[in-house]
Amino acid sequence: MILIADSGSTKTSWRLLQPDGYTLQAKTVGMNPYYQDTPSIVGILEELFDNQLYPQIQSKQEIHEVYFYGAGCATPERCQIVAKGLEVVFPNATIEVQSDVLGAARALCGEEAGIACILGTGSGATRYDGKNIVQSAISLGFWLGDEGSGGYLGKKIVTDFLNGEMPADLASLFHKRYALNREIVLENINKPFPNRYFASFSKFLFDHLTEPYCYEIVYQSFSLFFERRVCKFEDYHKYKVHFTGSVAFYYANVLRQVANDKGITLKNIMEEPVAGLVLYHQKY
Repeated sequence: MILIADSGSTKTSWRLLQPDGYTLQAKTVGMNPYYQDTPSIVGILEELFDNQLYPQIQSKQEIHEVYFYGAGCATPERCQIVAKGLEVVFPNATIEVQSDVLGAARALCGEEAGIACILGTGSGATRYDGKNIVQSAISLGFWLGDEGSGGYLGKKIVTDFLNGEMPADLASLFHKRYALNREIVLENINKPFPNRYFASFSKFLFDHLTEPYCYEIVYQSFSLFFERRVCKFEDYHKYKVHFTGSVAFYYANVLRQVANDKGITLKNIMEEPVAGLVLYHQKY
């Protein structure tokens, strides 16, 4: 059996390909080796097997291949944190751990060259030649980068609210919804996964997207993503640009408008790449 994972900082989508052609779906919390160690990942994997894969499969040893694509898996050292956890839980499996951007490229582009982007809790972009990543955008992480992401959008409106720079009517709605103050925010930014914390506020923008303040934040955030990530690629205007991730999916109309204004050809937008990854691994 083949187990495929697409993991962001917030959630992991799993697909188990069985010999009879049936595909089992599962979800767990996200796994990011920047924030979690191998024992923490083992705990999540054990829960996955016990609560979602069993009894459809009776033994972990029935899984012979694992393909894991994850946020934070950008270096061999970080990949090893995840790989070691997978090896503990699935000892008979051949394991491949790759970055989430390669997963996005394989799912979105297949065998065609293109630029594959992620806009979810975090953000990323890569240029893909149809087989391999040939150029990756510089990633400065949540605190210094992640333009266009849910974390970036949430951080923007939280800081605007605390600084008194949000329009009064929206600030009243925001306060009523979240009961937020400086002390609560400062307490939470020192906890694990600050990007998840801030991304939780980004839905406020979606719910009030007809307000000029909210639309402008989303538009400028996406514009910055294109300028700092996509437009840095060599000959970027020659490629079709694809997106995956919840932010890209739900704000697709704004994203397409920004791309159009910049003369960029935007093609596929999907909420998550795991379905495309299933097709990719079934083929190859």
